[in-house]
Amino acid sequence: MTILGVALLALCTLIGVFLGDLLGILLDVKANVGGVGIAMILLIAARVWLLRHDRLGHATKLGVEFWASMYIPIVVAMAAQQNVVAAVSGGPIVIIAAVGSVTLCFAATALLGRIGGRPARDGAEVDQAGAIIAGETGETNATTNAPLRPSTATRS
Repeated sequence: MTILGVALLALCTLIGVFLGDLLGILLDVKANVGGVGIAMILLIAARVWLLRHDRLGHATKLGVEFWASMYIPIVVAMAAQQNVVAAVSGGPIVIIAAVGSVTLCFAATALLGRIGGRPARDGAEVDQAGAIIAGETGETNATTNAPLRPSTATRS
């Protein structure tokens, strides 16, 4: 049920915020460092673990998947609470770190896309798609087995 998904999200959020605060203390930063991201990673890991151990019923699965899909709005809402002006006034290292992390994420996404490869295309499927794009209907003349072309005659 959805309430179990909310409970799991709340638990992951509490643990993530705690770990983010702890990381901030370790880095000597007076802020939560990555607590929301940690919480979302925990939510995804908890969902996968529950699925593998068959402890996630259908209704609970829907609730967990609903909250897992809310990743972007939750991150935006939590980031709105951060003091961005104070962070940027701390020096250019913040901007360098931001640009570097975005560049690294783009590069990792491209690399994973290349590693994953693309599914092999069936030659007949490609030929059929090319014929459709060329305007052929896929129908053939029964006597010559040649593809029928659409009529080019114009009506007057």
